[in-house]
Parts: sequence; C-alpha cells; structure tokens
Amino acid sequence: MCTKKRMDNMAGDEYGICPCSVFLPFLAGLVIGTGLSLLYAPKSGKELREKIGEMTDDAVDKVKNKATEAQEKIKSTIEDSKVVIKEKMAVLTSAIEAGKEAMELEKNKNRDKENLTY
Repeated sequence: MCTKKRMDNMAGDEYGICPCSVFLPFLAGLVIGTGLSLLYAPKSGKELREKIGEMTDDAVDKVKNKATEAQEKIKSTIEDSKVVIKEKMAVLTSAIEAGKEAMELEKNKNRDKENLTY
C-alpha cells in the first residue's frame, strides 16, 4: 500500500527535488566529460576511436538500464496509486451512502411530525 510518506519519498525528498532532475543532468555531464577526456588523452587515433566506441556502448547500456528501472518504478507507483484510489473511492462511496440514509431518515422524521400536527 502506498502511504503519504512513501509517496513523498517516491516524488523526491522533503525538499521536493525529483531524483530524475538530478540524475539525468549528472549522467549527461558524465558522458560529455568522459568524451572530452578521451579527446585530450595522448593516444593514437585508432586507440582513441576504439575507446570512444567502448565508452559509448557502456554509456548507452547504462542509460537503457536506468530507463528500464525508471519504467518499472513508474509502473509500480501507478499500481500503488490505483490501490489507494480504489480504497479512497470505497470510503467516499460509503460516506455518500451514509449521508443519503441520514437524509432519508430526517425526511421521514419530518413527515411523521407533520402528520402528527395535522
């Protein structure tokens, strides 16, 4: 079940910062920094191209893995939210029914009073 505290943790920390808003720029900076460091490293052209290719493949794999993890977390959050919504709808429905019953009871009491007075 998804509690308010858990929802807060899923949305970010108590300061309202989403982990994605920090992670994605960090990952982009990591990839750019790695590429620049390779360009300035003293290696031959062939070695440099091979290294860039390897690092690009690694970065793509990491991004795919993180995207898959994010999708799974989003799906989990959606499912938890569905459960919470169903629970809240049940509470709301029973509250509405109780209100209708109370209103009907009061109508009947008023009718009984009117019938006694006439």
